[in-house]
Amino acid sequence: QTFLIFLSNRNHPDESGNVGSVRSKLATLAGEAITDYNFAYVPGSLERPEEQSTRSVSSKTLKKALNGIDVLKREKFARLKGLRLGLVTNHTGVDRERNTTIDLLKEAPGVQLKALFSPEHGIRGEADEKIGDSVDQKTGLPVYSLYGERRVPSPEQLKDLDALVFDIQDIGCRFYTYTATLGLCLEAAAKANIKYIVLDRVEPINATSIEGPVTDGTNNFVAYHSRPLRYGMTAGELAKMYNAERKFGADLAVVQVENWTRDEWFDETGLPWVNQSPNMRNLIQATLYPGIGLHESALSVGRGTDTPFEVVGAPYIDDVLLAEKLNTAGLEGVRFVPIRFKPTYSTFKDKNCAGVFIVVTDRDKLNSVDVGIELARILYQLYPKDFAIQKMHPLVLDAQTIADIKANKSLAEIKRAWAHDLLTYKMRREPFLLYK
Repeated sequence: QTFLIFLSNRNHPDESGNVGSVRSKLATLAGEAITDYNFAYVPGSLERPEEQSTRSVSSKTLKKALNGIDVLKREKFARLKGLRLGLVTNHTGVDRERNTTIDLLKEAPGVQLKALFSPEHGIRGEADEKIGDSVDQKTGLPVYSLYGERRVPSPEQLKDLDALVFDIQDIGCRFYTYTATLGLCLEAAAKANIKYIVLDRVEPINATSIEGPVTDGTNNFVAYHSRPLRYGMTAGELAKMYNAERKFGADLAVVQVENWTRDEWFDETGLPWVNQSPNMRNLIQATLYPGIGLHESALSVGRGTDTPFEVVGAPYIDDVLLAEKLNTAGLEGVRFVPIRFKPTYSTFKDKNCAGVFIVVTDRDKLNSVDVGIELARILYQLYPKDFAIQKMHPLVLDAQTIADIKANKSLAEIKRAWAHDLLTYKMRREPFLLYK
């Protein structure tokens, strides 16, 4: 029952004005001034499940998923009482109301938060380079970087702790490095003989789809442990696999997600989106990343544009021809539009590029790794001297796949070479799954 009336226009002096920002600020101030209204539930807009009896609604739209931090908060942090904690986190460590896990644990009764550990991109997720240690301005806690001089917490940093807590939002792609940090910290906790507690989170691109070649399980930071490019496991499930298969013997506990099934995508959970890194800004980009990200050293994948991983190109490409080839390749759930762009960052920085804009038409049918491999096949056949296919190897990490692309084998033939290892992986994965 509150109204804000703002009368204005852009006529004076020359019709070039824009009152959009003023309107936005006034609306925000008006909303903030109303402290006794639940904006998460507006009658007639976001209906409560019990009020939806008059129409049919998919069961997925009724769910309210809870990440591990939400469950811990509901339990009043009982599992952490009396513990001195180190927290491995970044800006994605938030609850449903966007309260940070840092602040929640710092203020939790009976809990002593002693130190913070930050992964790639830093504690605030804003850096795209190696970073050093620092101090958190709000809490005054030391922030130890795990993406600088070290990738693992040192014994000295862990000696006065009872437990390490991990709370970072992953996206479900093997070369996204947060799950490497998960494993390295688990090993460090085991060696220090302290508890390791994973606050689990939903997998944004679902946890059923499995794609790509399986790596050999080296400690490579973009290929930690033996798993495919898209592995279909949450952080908590991965931690269980690491602990068992690597025989760490860590005192591991997982605070499980609630009200979520592994076939659900992030936009079916009701959870707030947080950009996981500077170039991971929406669910479409996360969906395409396991395939398009393979090219980020050989091509521009849109870093330095408004749509990273939704565009891909290079100066030597004929954009119309590439789109035609991709659109006739039989890839499901996706279409390609010719486009030209100039990235301001990373590969081909400040150079005019031509390529494709990628339109996801059916994410459930889309295999993003197929898109990345088919893109490589076409580019290598069209531009063998220009397309630096070997630059894909550090992320693909499968020499046979690169060789098969060069030999112009079909996508189906390339995937057949992965089949046995993928089947073995699926059987290995089964004992560690926590969700249906």
